Amino acid sequence: MYYAAKILPVFVLPFGLAVILVLVSVIVRKRWPAILALLILCLSSLPIASDGLMRAVEGWQVRQPVSSAPNADAIVVLSGMLRTAPGREGFDEWSEGVDRFEAGVALLKAGKAPTLVFTRGWMEGHAGGRLEGDILAGRATALGIDRGQIAVSASASNTADEAQAVGRLLRDRVPGKAAPSIILVTSAFHIRRSRLLFSRAGMNVTPFPVDFLVSSQRPTVLRFVPSGWSLYQTETATRELYGYLYYALINRR
Repeated sequence: MYYAAKILPVFVLPFGLAVILVLVSVIVRKRWPAILALLILCLSSLPIASDGLMRAVEGWQVRQPVSSAPNADAIVVLSGMLRTAPGREGFDEWSEGVDRFEAGVALLKAGKAPTLVFTRGWMEGHAGGRLEGDILAGRATALGIDRGQIAVSASASNTADEAQAVGRLLRDRVPGKAAPSIILVTSAFHIRRSRLLFSRAGMNVTPFPVDFLVSSQRPTVLRFVPSGWSLYQTETATRELYGYLYYALINRR
């Protein structure tokens, strides 16, 4: 199921659609599918288009200061910010999502909740079979956070699993409370789907989006020049939109 969820969307993302259209063009010996494939790739690679799509998926949110967050029962930081560097040592390095970790630690230090929860996200090929939550807990402790304030959820392979795992964890740590309150920290483009799933898992969610993929900038001529980063943004935003629609309209559990 894990691999299916990662592989199947490829065929309905811009690059996958373009490849399919090129194959169709070859098979039927018509030019229009290849031309359509080129148009899809060009449009998906334009910063002006990818930035607009990503901001829409981010819900047009803006980064908020830690002081704006309310008090809660726990701060929950979702996995997805580490990668294993090449080499026999298998060093774990930060990826773009490091803002999740930093925001979670900052919220705890600001006294916004008594507990900081990291999820044990599973990543294929992770060094030594270690899960991300365990690594992040160690790094937070190294920064001076009391280990007693840190909790790590059960292992999870996707956001829906993370929500269920955290829900079970908090029901044990906050007994007698039907809907524990959490400050949910994850990437801005991922916050809408995450909020939906954590709310369904029985939590009162305050979103705290970080890791914005579109910076504040004035339009320039370069925003009309195709780039690989813009294609990546378009694919990321489109995949996230598919995921949200799946859970909102199809999988309502």
